[in-house]
Amino acid sequence: MPSLRGPLRPLVLIPARLGATRLPNKPLAEIAGEPMIAHVWRRASEAGVGPVVVATDSPEVAEAVSRVGGQAVLTRADHASGSDRIHEALTAIDPDRDFNLVVNVQGDLPTLDPEAIRRSLVPLEDPEVEVATLVAEIRREEEKTAPSVVKMVGAEIAPGRFRCLYFTRATAPAGPGALYHHIGLYCYRREALERFVRLKPSPLELREKLEQLRALEAGMRIDAVAVDVVPLGVDTPEDLERAREIMAGAGR
Repeated sequence: MPSLRGPLRPLVLIPARLGATRLPNKPLAEIAGEPMIAHVWRRASEAGVGPVVVATDSPEVAEAVSRVGGQAVLTRADHASGSDRIHEALTAIDPDRDFNLVVNVQGDLPTLDPEAIRRSLVPLEDPEVEVATLVAEIRREEEKTAPSVVKMVGAEIAPGRFRCLYFTRATAPAGPGALYHHIGLYCYRREALERFVRLKPSPLELREKLEQLRALEAGMRIDAVAVDVVPLGVDTPEDLERAREIMAGAGR
């Protein structure tokens, strides 16, 4: 990795595990003639915020990334989370600590807008913020009560910018006003990621099954930026078919 200058020096890491239970071999699923991981790598590269590396437990995924001109690093297969996987990759590829920000882009977001990745960096211009993420206003009524749609409860500190107070699968906060869908893309200060992976899973994390609550329970500051569109996360065969329709319509 090259030595860099400037206060914010991001590295984009994409964790990609081959053994997904609901959609086996998910990173290699074909969309518009290419494996899904190739589309995610390309979207992240188009953001232009820094080098992009796929962190995977699979030589097949690494080869798929290499075929489209990308870089991949092999990691252990037994990681409990994508955060643990990208931390191993970061340690391996940047031992000299040239990069001080780590953008964690999930490997199942083939329709992700590159601009959303760029926007995720904005909160980290404030030195008090340790982790940044994305949200979008929920506009469909059924999503307001769906446990699969994670809600961010936060204090709006500027238009479209929030200090995150809690994340939940419940409908929250109560009362009139907007609800916000949390998008699982994270930008960590390097020291924050290193601290996070050393923490044990927290009580609220285990109760809600939301990893980001571990950081909040440890007193870490997470800020969020609002974007207009929630990218499609591919978790099921139905999601995969929808992604194929979207990508075909976009001419990808």
